[in-house]
Amino acid sequence: MHAVLSILLPIFGLILLGYGCGLKGWLGAGATDSLNRFVVRLALPAELFLSMAGVSRTQIDHPAFLVAFAGGMLATCAVGFLLDWRRPAMRTHRMAGATIEGLAAGYANTAFIGIPLCLGVFGPAGLPPVVLATLLTVCALFALAIALVELDLQAGDGAGVLWRVAGAVLRNPLVAAPLAGMLVNALGVGVDAPVLHLLTLLAGAASPCALVTIGLFLAETRSIPASGVAVARVVALKLLLQPAITAALAFEILRLPLLWAQSAVLISALPIGTGPFMLARLYDREAGIASRATLISTVLSLITVSLLLAWIT
Repeated sequence: MHAVLSILLPIFGLILLGYGCGLKGWLGAGATDSLNRFVVRLALPAELFLSMAGVSRTQIDHPAFLVAFAGGMLATCAVGFLLDWRRPAMRTHRMAGATIEGLAAGYANTAFIGIPLCLGVFGPAGLPPVVLATLLTVCALFALAIALVELDLQAGDGAGVLWRVAGAVLRNPLVAAPLAGMLVNALGVGVDAPVLHLLTLLAGAASPCALVTIGLFLAETRSIPASGVAVARVVALKLLLQPAITAALAFEILRLPLLWAQSAVLISALPIGTGPFMLARLYDREAGIASRATLISTVLSLITVSLLLAWIT
């Protein structure tokens, strides 16, 4: 139990500090957006770039991990989509709303919580799995959700939507940075010492700032109204169904190496990230469900992740 607390207390402690700062307004108006931009555009990309630039090919050559994690993620999203689609509600753009709920059900907080958690549990060996999971979540799942919402709202302008989505994904620093790191790694190009020192300083700020940002975000969105049944459904899918499917794929079907199997399940069990709410707010679809589910899943994940860590450690 002490080992579990030593891993989780710093992570959830920083989230709680951010939540308290958000409630009290200690960091001022606009702090959530400003700190989020710093993390997403500077600190976290630096960490992702360094991780992929310094990793060996054997460390990331695990296609079965991609299948296990993506399988659990996409299956959970599909269930969330179908359950929302069957809701007895007369509303326009049903596919957009169902897409947001499906996205929330399968969108693990791989970057902001997953990276510090995997580093704490597995050490440096835990970074490649969580970086690959982040790429899958951002490149595959988030891009797919944007495409489905756009197709619904724009009545099937397929080709244009796909081009816009592809461009937006490639311009995302959380995608571009690890891809650039992979390219540097593949070409065997070293990073000059001053640049390496700069990126290392930025990367060191990623985890604490990201966790405080989550707390600020949760405090900011806590009062948005939402359907309790829909929120409970999304949280259950995220914290229970996704790790269960991933565990079956990782341990029973694909039989991954132990560290990669445990990483896949642990990352799948993470709470909902901020991406679904941002997309929901952008398109004005199911923002209440996304925000409330993010808050509740983050709180409950302290229990579910603790149980998983007790099993792993």
